[in-house]
Amino acid sequence: MAEATPTTFQIESVVKDVLGTIEREREREIVSRRFGLFDRRETLEQIGELLGITRERVRQLEKAAVTKLQASAGKGDMPGILSIEEEMVTELLSMGKVARVSDLSAKLSKDNNKLDQARVSFLAMLCPKLAVIDENDNFYHAVGIAAEHSEKAIKEQVGAVVDAIKKIAEPTTPEAIAESVKDSNVAHVKALASVSKLVANLNGRWGLTKWPMVNPKNIRDKIYVILFESGKHMHFNDIAKSIKDSAFKRKDVTTQAIHNELIKDDRFVLIGRGIYALKEWGYKKGTVADIITEVLKKAGEPLHRDEIVKRVLKNRYVKETTILLNLQGKPQFKRVAKATYALAE
Repeated sequence: MAEATPTTFQIESVVKDVLGTIEREREREIVSRRFGLFDRRETLEQIGELLGITRERVRQLEKAAVTKLQASAGKGDMPGILSIEEEMVTELLSMGKVARVSDLSAKLSKDNNKLDQARVSFLAMLCPKLAVIDENDNFYHAVGIAAEHSEKAIKEQVGAVVDAIKKIAEPTTPEAIAESVKDSNVAHVKALASVSKLVANLNGRWGLTKWPMVNPKNIRDKIYVILFESGKHMHFNDIAKSIKDSAFKRKDVTTQAIHNELIKDDRFVLIGRGIYALKEWGYKKGTVADIITEVLKKAGEPLHRDEIVKRVLKNRYVKETTILLNLQGKPQFKRVAKATYALAE
């Protein structure tokens, strides 16, 4: 009978079996608490105070215990490790050969809670075929296939991906990044990018986390992304609904708050009753009369009212009658021929 996979006999059982190979109870306690295998992770100081030993002694005992576990796993003597390693390698191959611990844990555990992630990380550290990247300011806690790259190589490749994105200098596709770093495996490049805390992605666009188009942090940036992706003007109520239906991390904003931000930000132009568009699309701020004035100035000659209406509607989402009423009722415009208007002197 084939050995069961980790998903059937539960990762917790493997962790308990591994801890059971540690002879001394004190060392078992230290490893369990340091890696957060049954409760939250604890610091060296906290464990030292509990056990009545120094912080440095806790560190020494932890290192010695982990080294023994890794040596035993390397010899194939560790219970359950071969199966868990095989399962992790299989999942990592489907995920681009490297992945965040949280993403790998989601493949292996039902709940994918903090305990599950801590256990997956702990077991991955013992697997000879895996390379583990500890979390810091630049990297998420991650696991990669050691045969493909060491911990150092993963970090170097992630650095190359980040540099490529910086060079491209705008949100881009994984394919473009892969071409830049000369890696034909797009899935691998996406996996490397996902390990970096300096990179974010949104709706297929990848870029630096400081770029609003891939990591919008405030309401204004989220509004911009929604309008940009729609490619057309929208009513503020529809913008609010789109934000609530989006994949943004924080989307519990009120319609009134969205309307307020639309009014304040110069990137957005009111082109109709409650309807907004992006300034970069060629829209200008101002009243309908202001737009008519701009149209006539740009033309440099009188225009038929139908042509004026046509040109104004490129900048304002209003009724034709509104434009005609402005033409006929504002003193800055004068009729110079049948249905033809010019700027008044």
